[in-house]
Amino acid sequence: MESRPKYYGREFHGMIPRDHADDLLARTEGAYLIRESQRQPGTYTLALRFGPQTLNYRLFYDGKHFVGEKRFESVHDLVTDALITLYIETKAAEYIAKMTTNPIYEHLGYTSLLKDKTVHRLSRGRTEPRRVTFQKDERISSPLVRQSALKDAPERQSSYEKIHNFKVHTFRGPHWCEYCANFMWGLIAQGVRCSDCGLNVHKQCSKLVPSDCQPDLRRIKKVYSCDLTTLVKAHNTARPMVVDMCIREIELRGMKSEGLYRVSGFSEHIEDVRLSFDRDGEKADISASAYADINIIAGALKLYLRDLPIPVITFDLYSKFIQAAKIPNAESRLEAIHEELLQLPPAHYETLRYLMAHLKRVTMCEKDNLMNAENLGIVFGPTLMQPPEQNALITLNDMRQQKLVVQLMIEHEDVLF
Repeated sequence: MESRPKYYGREFHGMIPRDHADDLLARTEGAYLIRESQRQPGTYTLALRFGPQTLNYRLFYDGKHFVGEKRFESVHDLVTDALITLYIETKAAEYIAKMTTNPIYEHLGYTSLLKDKTVHRLSRGRTEPRRVTFQKDERISSPLVRQSALKDAPERQSSYEKIHNFKVHTFRGPHWCEYCANFMWGLIAQGVRCSDCGLNVHKQCSKLVPSDCQPDLRRIKKVYSCDLTTLVKAHNTARPMVVDMCIREIELRGMKSEGLYRVSGFSEHIEDVRLSFDRDGEKADISASAYADINIIAGALKLYLRDLPIPVITFDLYSKFIQAAKIPNAESRLEAIHEELLQLPPAHYETLRYLMAHLKRVTMCEKDNLMNAENLGIVFGPTLMQPPEQNALITLNDMRQQKLVVQLMIEHEDVLF
């Protein structure tokens, strides 16, 4: 047929009306054809006989064939998957509706295997409430700020709750859902798999699974550009090892280095450090014998923080921190920043707390390194805070507030954390 698109075969029947397609398919269940729309030439419909009726679906092609979310190499595979799904949903509709009512998830499989590890991790992560003491010469020591720092907020526990990172997956061979214990049917993309922990469930079951993902190190392919919570859970640490190791190395041999964090190291050497962490993890060698220039290690730390998919100060809280920085009254401004810090996810809070304590120590060597809290705020503001929308104008307008937030967190680290 001359009008047949190159990506269709003998199933293409040209521009025929719906009733003609119905007559052609009426005698054989599972028979199908493709027809071109008479009303909208150039658009195509898959006509498929199932049971006593012909079903019609708008058919698309973008390199693969699809009528919904699933994409197929051939129309034949699409029809095969459709027939399996139609048959299951028709014959077992009542059973499917009940599938999630008695899940095995809470009693077997994933949860029970990780229960002991989770309890151990939670018990290790518990921290005592930090008591703040104020020095006589402290810049801001009003009752309001003192109350804010010492208020009976819920004890911060490093439970590091994390949602699963589900992605559509094609299983080879029969597979069962680890939430409801039922078969995952279909030819391809039968369900979803968490790319961080490997949990396999139906797509509809994924909406019911708790936020208790326990990342498996075997699935974490890299350190840089990895979600912060995912990384600390996978390595069972309070903070990313990159932050700990870089800060340890900098405090060992670089605190008096002029322009620390402001002076850039060679980009190719910083890239080498990144590759080393991705490849070797905590065994990466960042010692003076490997990288004599401390600015390379400082640059690697900044790169890690900058490349996080969710910044240390999360997208959700970005605007609240910016608004807090705009408060004219110094006491109220500090209290507002403190309130927002308590809203950060535990892994983000702990990383920020540790970093600010380090930067405070950097400022104590200002006489040698020439880096005060304002200078460090200029450097780390855009690194720790990024607007949800990548808009150059917004970023430019917020730079002053970004700098101020970090500057205040350094100057009042003992109060805010």
